[in-house]
Amino acid sequence: MKIFYWSPFISKVATVSSVIRSAESILKYSKRKNKINLAIVDAIGEWQDYKKIINPKIEIINLNKKNFFHSLPKGGFFKSRLSYFLIFILTFFKLFNLINKEKPDYIIAHLLTSVPILLKLIIKNKTKIILRISGLPKLNFIRYIFWKFFSKKIYKITCPTLATYEYLKKINIFDKNKLFVLRDPVIQLHDFSKKKNEKIKDLEIEKKNQIIGIGRLTKQKNFLFLVRAFKKILIKYPNYYLILLGEGEQKELLIRETKKLEIQDRVSFLGYKKNVYKYLLNSDCFILSSLWEDPGFVILEAALSNTFIISSNCPNGPNEILSYGQNGFLFRNNNLSDLLNKFDKFKKLNEYELNKKKLFAKKEIRTFTQFAHFKSLKNIIDLN
Repeated sequence: MKIFYWSPFISKVATVSSVIRSAESILKYSKRKNKINLAIVDAIGEWQDYKKIINPKIEIINLNKKNFFHSLPKGGFFKSRLSYFLIFILTFFKLFNLINKEKPDYIIAHLLTSVPILLKLIIKNKTKIILRISGLPKLNFIRYIFWKFFSKKIYKITCPTLATYEYLKKINIFDKNKLFVLRDPVIQLHDFSKKKNEKIKDLEIEKKNQIIGIGRLTKQKNFLFLVRAFKKILIKYPNYYLILLGEGEQKELLIRETKKLEIQDRVSFLGYKKNVYKYLLNSDCFILSSLWEDPGFVILEAALSNTFIISSNCPNGPNEILSYGQNGFLFRNNNLSDLLNKFDKFKKLNEYELNKKKLFAKKEIRTFTQFAHFKSLKNIIDLN
């Protein structure tokens, strides 16, 4: 059996670890693993930087000899759309040739899914397309026609959240028997055990009363809102610090905002970190300020780190992970007064209430392990 993963990306996204860990779950748990050939299709060189951490039994298939990844425009909606269009042009016929030659049994498509779906129309072999749909994608005219026309060409559709699954059932384009909830394998307990003991050099890590935000510094993550909210938090709780982990096109904007609000000595921009656990372990509270999520992997990392979670009740994900407010606090999306109210509630929790919510949040992560992912995946592909 041959299983190919197709997931071209243009920046550091959580999908990268999802793809790697999904493939590794097959190697780890499938009784047929010695008879399964796994490969990640490298569209334009985006996977080259990850070769060292990918199991050597998972092949990296290069479609382009030249690495175009670092040459693509990045940052912002229009640049990212241009980049994906260029990837489409650069890979369409090469992926066509690869599928014709290798004849994989399955292609699991995470990003730029239009390429393998369109190819299925002109390739007549038995390759089955498994399409991952995340979020609550707007059903505009083009997307409706595209999905409707190709729905019969798609073998199965996976959804990382129950919200996406229910949404796809509601719009009634795809056969309901093709829809599956497949949680991403975000959590690796042995990885956490290793990383939590790593030494971190950043001075900020030693500070007490610390709030942490993690993610790409983009409009979606809404860090401008968090920075402004933190200014208000300092009025009542003046001993707090805010650290932000991540890179993105809004970094300079955010730095200017901290200076404008005169809180630059209380906010630290530490950049992208491979190991976020140590920072989470040393923080009182993790705040997710996103306008939307899919489903919000960093919430799971915060739960595993036993860090209290306050999240925006944004579409698709956080409310499921936090059991609609039972395992942390949810505030109305982009609502400053509600966030401040939830932070006050967090500060008033006694030790028993605090630990109870943390414990319930930690229990929720079991559905996001590699083993849980594999158990769901084998309902879609015969892996045993």
